Amino acid sequence: MANAVAKRREARMAGIVACAWTLAKEHGIGGVSLHALAREVGMRQPSLYEYFDSKNALYDAMFADGNRQLMEQLDAETFSREPRAALKQWLAAFATFACEDTARSQLLFQRPIPGFTPSPESYALAEEVLGGLDTLMRATGVTEQGDIDCIVAVTAGLTDAQISNDPGGNRWLRHLNRLVDLLVDDALARGAPNDR
Repeated sequence: MANAVAKRREARMAGIVACAWTLAKEHGIGGVSLHALAREVGMRQPSLYEYFDSKNALYDAMFADGNRQLMEQLDAETFSREPRAALKQWLAAFATFACEDTARSQLLFQRPIPGFTPSPESYALAEEVLGGLDTLMRATGVTEQGDIDCIVAVTAGLTDAQISNDPGGNRWLRHLNRLVDLLVDDALARGAPNDR
């Protein structure tokens, strides 16, 4: 009985989060209103507090859900066995995911909500995503944290430029593979032993 109640509650929370994403697409991530959300899910606003004790708790659930969506999309990809090709595929899938939904991208990859910080449990999902990237980078021979940070920063920068300046296009993301090659080649060259 308790298990059935817990499952119903979990399903109800998932439905509220899905509705919140719909509102975020319409009004922006900062425009999610608890009043509007309650109306959309067919309850009074105070009843939402039975599921989320604050707006930040709702954002935290959305943050976790968005990272789960990203993991599902990455898990559905078939990656090359060649490490550098797999790295490029992973980064392209990541960038495509970010560009598909601006509100989701803002919540997951920026900090647009004043006072909101993901909980350790939700942030662990983001770290799990980046753990997959870290594994691929190390397989290519990129092992220095600064080099890994540069590849992440370049990907994030291109993604932000794409979203801001050419939504739905490919003006910025088309440069991703070339820049990955430049950064990986540079990291490998600096890591090679000096032959002199």
